[in-house]
Amino acid sequence: MRDRPMDWLRRLLFPEPARELRHQRACNIAFRTVHIAATGILLGGHVFDVEESRLRGSLYLSIATGLGLLVLEAYPSLRWIYQGRGVTGLSKLALLCAVPFLWDNRVPILLAVLVIASVGSHMPSQFRYYSFVHRRVLEHRSRGKAGGV
Repeated sequence: MRDRPMDWLRRLLFPEPARELRHQRACNIAFRTVHIAATGILLGGHVFDVEESRLRGSLYLSIATGLGLLVLEAYPSLRWIYQGRGVTGLSKLALLCAVPFLWDNRVPILLAVLVIASVGSHMPSQFRYYSFVHRRVLEHRSRGKAGGV
């Protein structure tokens, strides 16, 4: 039987089973550690009104490491993008990217990023793996099951 025209794209973006990346956990820990340090410096610097030029590097490092973390999440399957975990991750990245354009509102924006990060990191799996496309929780690897796209 022949594939439908977009089946190859579906297999590329949403492979079953999900792809595995060698050393993904180590990479995740490294990116996350640098990301937490950079965002901590960034938020603290803005709260204490540190000169803008001294904080730009932390802002860009926060954005770069956040993007790196999202790429690590996306590699196995893009299904995460429409789950709670993807929505929170993309929301944080969008807010960080808004800081240079909304400089006068940077402290409330960075506090919102902190709240989203804290809630997103600790919310139960029924919210982290909830699919806004499928309107249900998709199973994930730690449960030993593969969810459908």
